[in-house]
Amino acid sequence: MYTVLENARLVLSLLKKHNIRYIVLSPGGSNIPIVQGVQQDPFFKCYSVVDERSAMYFAIGLYLQTGEIVATSCTSAQATRNYVPGLTEAFYKHVPILAITMSKHPRFLGQDYMQCPIQTSLPVDAVKKSFSLPCINTEHDREQCIRVANEAILELTHHGNGPVQLNIEGLDSDTWVFDDSIKELPSIRSIKKYKYWEICDTNDLKDKRIMILIGEHMPFSETEKTAIKEFCDSYDAFVYVNHTSNYDGGYSLKAFPLVGSMSINIFEKQFIPDIVISIGGLTGDYYIYNLLFKTPNNSFEHWRVDEDGRVVDTYGKLTRIFEMRIVDFFSQLKREETSFHNYWEKWKSALDNIRYDFDIPLSNLYTAIELSKIIPKGSNMNFAILNSLRVWSLVNIVNPIKAFSNLAAFGIDGCMSTSFGESVESDSLNFLITGDLAFFYDMNALGIRHLKNNIRVLLCNNNGGMEFKFGKLVYQTDVGSYISADNHFKNAEGWARTNNFDYISIHTKEELIEHLYRFVSPSDKPILMEIFTTPQNEREAQSAFFNGNFLGTSVEEKKRTVKQAIKSIIGDEKLDKIRKNLHQ
Repeated sequence: MYTVLENARLVLSLLKKHNIRYIVLSPGGSNIPIVQGVQQDPFFKCYSVVDERSAMYFAIGLYLQTGEIVATSCTSAQATRNYVPGLTEAFYKHVPILAITMSKHPRFLGQDYMQCPIQTSLPVDAVKKSFSLPCINTEHDREQCIRVANEAILELTHHGNGPVQLNIEGLDSDTWVFDDSIKELPSIRSIKKYKYWEICDTNDLKDKRIMILIGEHMPFSETEKTAIKEFCDSYDAFVYVNHTSNYDGGYSLKAFPLVGSMSINIFEKQFIPDIVISIGGLTGDYYIYNLLFKTPNNSFEHWRVDEDGRVVDTYGKLTRIFEMRIVDFFSQLKREETSFHNYWEKWKSALDNIRYDFDIPLSNLYTAIELSKIIPKGSNMNFAILNSLRVWSLVNIVNPIKAFSNLAAFGIDGCMSTSFGESVESDSLNFLITGDLAFFYDMNALGIRHLKNNIRVLLCNNNGGMEFKFGKLVYQTDVGSYISADNHFKNAEGWARTNNFDYISIHTKEELIEHLYRFVSPSDKPILMEIFTTPQNEREAQSAFFNGNFLGTSVEEKKRTVKQAIKSIIGDEKLDKIRKNLHQ
C-alpha cells in the first residue's frame, strides 16, 4: 500500500532503479509518504535519527564506510534548515547524499499557512543543486517529474560527487492518505549516464533500427564524420539531418520533406526507430519532433551524446546519456562486421520519391526550389526561424554549404546581425533567408560599417508573420491586426539603398528567374532581393507540396488531409458555399 501522492511514489521507484538503498529517516508528518514506502520494502536499509542535524552527519558516516549513495528524508517546516550544517560538510567533502525534503503545495507559500517556509532556499555551498517535483495533474507534470527526479539522482555524481536536494511538492490534508489499491510502485523510466571509459554493450544496438538525429551543429571534422560512418557501416542505421546539422557524411538524409508529409500512423508502422541517438542542439524541426514525441512512451529509446552530460529529455523517452566526445562514442561502439542497411534504404527510397514538380505561385517555397539549385559551393547560409527555416528545409541545396540559424533561443531577433557577423570574416558568399518581420526587427544591422560585398539578403515579404496564417487560426479570429502585425512595412528599398546595398524587387516568377544569377554572382555591393508574395500564395504552395507528397494510411485519411488543405486555402465559409452548390 502506497501514498496517493504520485510524485512521492515516483521518487520511491527511482531510488530502487538507481540502486539507492541506504536511507536515513527523521520523524515527522510531512515525510510520511516516503517513510511509509521505504519501511515496508526490504530493498531499503533504513536508519532512524531524530535530530535532522545529526541525521545528515550520520548519513556522511554511512557513505564513508560503504561508498554508496545515501538518501535522507525529513519533514517540512524548519527541518530542512537543520540539514544545512551537515550538507555543508558533505558539499566540501564531496559526499553524494540525496536530501529528500517535502513542501506544501506552492499556493500556500507566503500565505501564513502552518509549517510552510520555503524549502528550497539552501545556501549555494550546501548542495550542488536543488530540484523540486511539482504536483502531478497532467501527463506533462508526470513527465517533468520523471526527468527532474532522474536528473537530481544523476547530479549526485555528475562532474564530481556532492549532495543534492530533491524536494517533493503538493502536501495538504490528504498527504497521509494511502490507497489499498496501490500495492506496487510504478515502473518508471530511469536514465543512466556513461563516461567515456565506461564500455557500452554493442549487443544493445544489434539488430535495432537506429536513427542518429543531428541538430544544430558546427561543421564536423573529418575524424568525426569517419567515426559516424564506420558506426553506421556496422549497424542498421541512418543519419537524420537538416541544413544546420552541417553534416554531409555517409548515410545522411535530409528527410525533413518526408516527415512533413508523413502521418503519425505511417511513421509508427513503417519508419519508427528502435533507438534515437541525438547529437548537437535544437533541430528547429517540428515535424520530426511531433512524430517522435507523440509515439507511445515505450516505442523507442533515446540516447543523448554530449560532453556536457546534461539531462535533455526532448522526446520524453531519454534512457541513456553518454558524457563524451562524438568520436569516443561512435568509435567505442562500432563493430568489425558490416550490417545490412534496410532502415537507411527505406528512408532513402521514400525520400527519393518526394516531388517538386508542382505548378505553384511565387512564394518562399518557389524561390527556395529555384535558388537552391544554384547556391555556390562553400557559401554560408543563415535562416530566420520558423517559416524561412522550415520552407528551406523542404529543399535540397545542391552544392555543399555551411548553414546556421538562431535556433538555441529560437527567437525572431538577430538573424541578420548573426549572418553579417559571419560574412565579415569570410570571403565566401553569405546568404540570409528571412521574412519581413524578422528583417525589420533587425534592420539596423544594414548600417554596420564593416559589411562586405559578399552579403546576399533574400527577403520574403508576405506582409506580416506568416506563421500565424496557416491552419484554422486565420479563420477563427482577426490575425492581421496584432497577431501577425500586417501592414507595418511597405518595402525595404529605401533603407537598403541608404546603406549602399543593391536592391532587387521581385513581384513575378519571371522576374525571379531573370535576376537569380545576378543574386548569386560576385558584385561590387552587397545585394538585397525582396520577394513580394501573399499569404494566399504561401498557403497554396505549401499545401500543393504536402498534399502531393502525402504518406497516409488510407483513402479516407488522404481525403481528410486534402479537405483540410482546401480549407486552409479558401476558408470554411467558401467551402460551405461550394458544398451547397454541389448539393443543389
